[in-house]
Amino acid sequence: YSSASVVTDVLMKKYVDAMPLYRQEQMWKRMGVELKRGTMANWVIQVADLYLRPFWKRIRSELLTQRTIHADDTVMQVHKEQGRPDTAESRMWVYASAKRGDIQLRCFEYRESRSGKWAKAFLEGFKGVLITDGYSGCDQVQQAKHVGPWAHMRRKWLEAIPEGADAKTCKAAQGYEFCNQLFELERQFEELTAEERLKQRKERSGPVLEAYWSWLNTIPRPTGKLKDAVTYAQNQKVHLCAFLEHGEIEISNNQVENAIRPFTVDRKGWLFAGPPQGAQARAIIYSLMETAKANNLRLD
Repeated sequence: YSSASVVTDVLMKKYVDAMPLYRQEQMWKRMGVELKRGTMANWVIQVADLYLRPFWKRIRSELLTQRTIHADDTVMQVHKEQGRPDTAESRMWVYASAKRGDIQLRCFEYRESRSGKWAKAFLEGFKGVLITDGYSGCDQVQQAKHVGPWAHMRRKWLEAIPEGADAKTCKAAQGYEFCNQLFELERQFEELTAEERLKQRKERSGPVLEAYWSWLNTIPRPTGKLKDAVTYAQNQKVHLCAFLEHGEIEISNNQVENAIRPFTVDRKGWLFAGPPQGAQARAIIYSLMETAKANNLRLD
């Protein structure tokens, strides 16, 4: 048995300060307390399942009422998944409300794969705008309006730029500059209302997009990473242009990518996420922690 304050301290150190349980075990031992990591892991699972799950469900239900949802996922390995080796890649799916949303929500969900059926199941009933990185599996969420983030498109061009190249001689650098133009306009539109921003996007971003797509057709037979960037642009054209129809959304997926970052930092400290129950507990606790942080609530 343990007091609520000790369990809370364990959770805070692990999910806010990214301190793995084995390090916490060593810390307790230095203070003369024999507290095993297995015991702490059981506390985490029990607290998440018995006390925190209802809050996770409420976050999810509130998220589905929003006009816009950002979605992304990241890899994780989970020990003792039924019928799967420990080296198999599982996924932590993450969903976030929009920057201009009525409320800031972050919801994590552990699943065994990247199959789009998981996004479809999680987002059942959602009919708003869904912002993703272009992963085709999310197309299974057919009732949503799909929008592609330009930050992801910009990264594709950046990865294709050879060292030392510039926009005068390098097609990838030119593509990168087009994306920078759009982001510079967005910075100018930042303080506008959704209605005013939509008007400015049509009047000022629209011509940049037209020039971009015309320029894209001038790239003959690209290869390597340049081909990857061109192919991505061509395949995602409809989704990349969709922001011209919405003034309330952002043109990046930073909302959800920032929510994922603490998890990826934490992941560096462990090989497996424990059994599936541990992975589920991790998703529940991260949902509460990141939602609290997004709403500027103190976690000390």
